[in-house]
Amino acid sequence: MEEKNTFTVINDEGKEIVCDVLFTFESEETHKNYIVYTDNTKDAEGNVEVYASIYDPNDPNSKLEAIETEKEW
Repeated sequence: MEEKNTFTVINDEGKEIVCDVLFTFESEETHKNYIVYTDNTKDAEGNVEVYASIYDPNDPNSKLEAIETEKEW
């Protein structure tokens, strides 16, 4: 059985949401680490919502940071 890589976030209403990690990578250009993940919710068209953030893989309490520049996207 394949073990899923998950993490839990707490939304603005204080509810815990389990997210599945799709993949992570470090950019040679920006020297930052990125995480791509989903909470498995679907948009109006039925597509699974996917998110990306900056994170620190060496910090177990790392906060997800917004990707703010076009260069990073």
